[in-house]
Amino acid sequence: MDLIAEWHALLRPDEELTPRFTTAFAASMRAQKLTFGHRVHCPFLRPFFLSAADEARIRVAAETLAALGERVVQAAMQSEDLYEHLGMTEAEDPLLNIDPGYRTTSTTSRLDAFLLPDSLHFAEYNAESPAGVGYTQRLCELFDATAIMERFRAQRQVSYHRVIDALLEALVASYREWGGTAAPPTIGIVDWREVPTWTEFEVLRDAFKAAGVPTVVCDPRELVFAHGKLVAQGVRIDLVYRRVLVNDIVARPAECKALVDACAARAVCMANSFRCKLAHKKAFFAVLTDPAYESMFSRAELDIINAHVPWTRVLNDDVTQKGEWRGDLLELVRAWRENLVLKPNDEYGGKGVTLGWETSESDWATAMESALDDPYGTWIVQERIPIRREVFPQFDPQGRVSMSDMLVDLAPYLFRGRMGGYLTRLSGSGLANVTSGGGQVPAFVIA
Repeated sequence: MDLIAEWHALLRPDEELTPRFTTAFAASMRAQKLTFGHRVHCPFLRPFFLSAADEARIRVAAETLAALGERVVQAAMQSEDLYEHLGMTEAEDPLLNIDPGYRTTSTTSRLDAFLLPDSLHFAEYNAESPAGVGYTQRLCELFDATAIMERFRAQRQVSYHRVIDALLEALVASYREWGGTAAPPTIGIVDWREVPTWTEFEVLRDAFKAAGVPTVVCDPRELVFAHGKLVAQGVRIDLVYRRVLVNDIVARPAECKALVDACAARAVCMANSFRCKLAHKKAFFAVLTDPAYESMFSRAELDIINAHVPWTRVLNDDVTQKGEWRGDLLELVRAWRENLVLKPNDEYGGKGVTLGWETSESDWATAMESALDDPYGTWIVQERIPIRREVFPQFDPQGRVSMSDMLVDLAPYLFRGRMGGYLTRLSGSGLANVTSGGGQVPAFVIA
């Protein structure tokens, strides 16, 4: 019997499949702040399983791409052409010109991926401020403590990653690299008070404090920079865990002035640094897959790129190459619609994404023309990649359980370039993200 079938067979009709159990299960999630807005994160009764061999191949590919992200950032800060090719904007320039005081641009990052038995493909790299670490570990702990997991674990070794611990270790390591000496440093988790992920910040704050690291959660508007100190809620901050996005800082400069000024004055260490934005742009994959930049990478790195990164280009009226084909990019984009995705270069949560295979020829042409009206670097096109689907027992708000065929997006977290766990999202549509209504399950490694 395979693992999924075995787990489903352990779900008892008079226990785990009853509204009594599922409503209590949802209540336990709410009690642990495992919510996104008003929704519980995991309306599912099964984790995602992967093997130790799966984990090994994910680790090699993910850690290689994270290292290439750091290399591209350093190169782009020295090359105007590469900087522009990534789609950086004039409004972002002042932030990226601030010396972060240490070299590691992405203390924490995440690659969104689809794992199949014979392939692994990455859809994009979230190098800026990936969410979900707190939710991920607490969901693993919740499932790990259930009676069904106890029965399932009786015949095999089952494990999960403690991603909160890995995050905290990485944050402190970046602070030490920056030159910080406070032991321990006081951490400020900074984002807008109204974001739906605020509960995760509270989960992380409580975990950091339990580990002996004083931590406050605050809005950028609460920060005060004066006399060489960054202060929130009457507490001096040594290390900012930045969850507020660069896009928001650019859009609301007055409200983020204290944070930016403190970073510019080297009065506080901030992770991730503003420069992580270079690798966060989806055009990072266009750099990886364009023959024009091959000289930046070794043969072994190019083999990993070719195996795991989809062909990607910045949308523009230019000549391009795909395999043996060479010609006009726009001609290729029009003709190859059913194999392409049109994405904003710098958005999140699936915003603005057009799936060519779900779009008519006329609507695809309209989307292309509209995208071409925007400044260079605003949009990218990317090759369609194979996705994974699995059946999961899902419960509705009334607690009723049904079997749902779901898309599975397995997204490895990286902490200072080392893989340390997974955000696993499910969706009934072609886009897998919590923002657009998807759900999350914990991932367990089966030895």
